[in-house]
Amino acid sequence: MAVSRPENIFDLLQVAQAGLKEARADDGALLLMHFAFRGLVAKADLFLAGHGLSRVHHRMLYAIARTDGIAVGQLIALLGVSKQAMHRPLKHLQEQGLVLAERSPHEHRSKLLRLTREGARIERQASAHEAAAMERALKSVGESERQAWRTVMLELARQI
Repeated sequence: MAVSRPENIFDLLQVAQAGLKEARADDGALLLMHFAFRGLVAKADLFLAGHGLSRVHHRMLYAIARTDGIAVGQLIALLGVSKQAMHRPLKHLQEQGLVLAERSPHEHRSKLLRLTREGARIERQASAHEAAAMERALKSVGESERQAWRTVMLELARQI
């Protein structure tokens, strides 16, 4: 049974119009996570779409931007995807001139991925949209709430 209060996810217009009801106690938290993620990435996804890119491309660009060269196998493990799932979007990023693959000087069978200048620019802009959304949300709550949110997110991340 849903608890009625202003923060109730079931009070959101889209949710109410769809007639969604809570089937179990944690449905509200799961639904909130879904809508929160959509709110976080909405502007970034529009920006990316304007460049013929998607969320999966941004995840790859984001990870590559934060390394000094990441092996394809490491990127696959980090993102938790299969080699087959990685192949097409990575090839697209390379064909668009956003990612370079260079042989590793230490392990010749391995390729290290790096962003081009244009790839870094697109990653920065897409991530800036998300950072701004996150900053707005975090500024709206107190420090103890921010810490509680981080604790929940960390616990969810550890369940992988």
